[in-house]
Amino acid sequence: MGDLAITPNVILFGSVAGLAALLSVGVVAFNNPVRSALCLVANFLLLAVLYFTLRAELLGVTQVVVYTGAIMVLFLFVIMLLNLGVPGPLEKFDLKKPVGILLGFGLFAMLASQILPGMIRFTEPIARDDFGKPEAIGRTLFTQYAFPFEAVSILLLVGIVGSILLAKRRM
Repeated sequence: MGDLAITPNVILFGSVAGLAALLSVGVVAFNNPVRSALCLVANFLLLAVLYFTLRAELLGVTQVVVYTGAIMVLFLFVIMLLNLGVPGPLEKFDLKKPVGILLGFGLFAMLASQILPGMIRFTEPIARDDFGKPEAIGRTLFTQYAFPFEAVSILLLVGIVGSILLAKRRM
C-alpha cells in the first residue's frame, strides 16, 4: 500500500462526501416531501462540490445547472402544486418499512464488499492534465462514444415527440 497522507484536500473530500451521504439518508427518511426535496437540493450541491474537488469542472457545473437548477425547481413546483402534506399516522403495522431497511443494509453490505477491497489496494492514480476538462470530455464523447451519444439523442427526441402527441390528444 502506498503512502496515504491525510491532507486538507482529503479531509475536505471526506467531510463533504459524508455530509452528502447523510443528506441522501434524509431524502428517504423525511415524511415531509418539501424537506425531502430540500435535502435532495443540498445533496446535489454537495455532489457538485465533490466534482470540483476531483477537478472535474464541467461535471460540477453541469450538476449545478441541470440538476440543482432545473430538475429540483421542477420537483419543488410539483410538490407545491400538489400540496402534499405530511401523511397521517398509520393505523396498522406496515411490514414494508422494516423489510426496506433490511434490504437497504443488505445492499449496502454487498456494495461495501465490492468497493472496500479495491480501496485497500489503491495506488496513486495516473495523472492526466486534461481530466474533467470540456475538451477531453467532448473528444471522448464524439470519438469513442459517438454511437451511444447519438442513440440517446434519438431516444430523447422520440420521448419529446411522444409527450407532445400525448398532450395534444388530451386537448
